[in-house]
Amino acid sequence: VAHIHCEEVFGILGENYTFPVKINKKLVEIIWMKNRDKVAEWEEQSQAVYFTSLKNRGSLNNETGSLTIFNLEKNDTATYVLEYLPFDENNLRLTFILTVLDPPSEPTISCNVSDDSLVLTCAADFKGPLTYTWDFGSITDYKQQQQNIVFLKKNVDASEKVMCFIEVSQTAKSSEFSLAECFP
Repeated sequence: VAHIHCEEVFGILGENYTFPVKINKKLVEIIWMKNRDKVAEWEEQSQAVYFTSLKNRGSLNNETGSLTIFNLEKNDTATYVLEYLPFDENNLRLTFILTVLDPPSEPTISCNVSDDSLVLTCAADFKGPLTYTWDFGSITDYKQQQQNIVFLKKNVDASEKVMCFIEVSQTAKSSEFSLAECFP
């Protein structure tokens, strides 16, 4: 019985990306395919061999089976299949659908004033999930609604500044916002 594993993954343009392979068996043979082309191959007692687009940008870990692509390019977006032969077993395969995304834009912070609070929203142009964190300096009275939305009490000191940080993979960006901008 073939074990089918398919996972959607994403990497950031210009970063290095390692496929999240978890194999806890001794491997004797590894073949990585990109779409239908072989891009990396390893057999026991020999060095890994790289083909086509990964010739100078690939690294195979023959203990875990994982493949690292250095300096991701747009055309690395593809379906990758790992076929591996564990010791004493039949061929197994894992499929990864890799999408290479542009890095996120610098975040922007906007402010809306409601009855009793200031609503700060941090946003960045990015097609995947982002992690948001905030730094409020000396402000202690705030409620976090979602990662990217925060409510401050309206009586906050308008001279205060807040920062929003976004993070994805190995990329982090931030921006600062003066609360004075909430009060025209």
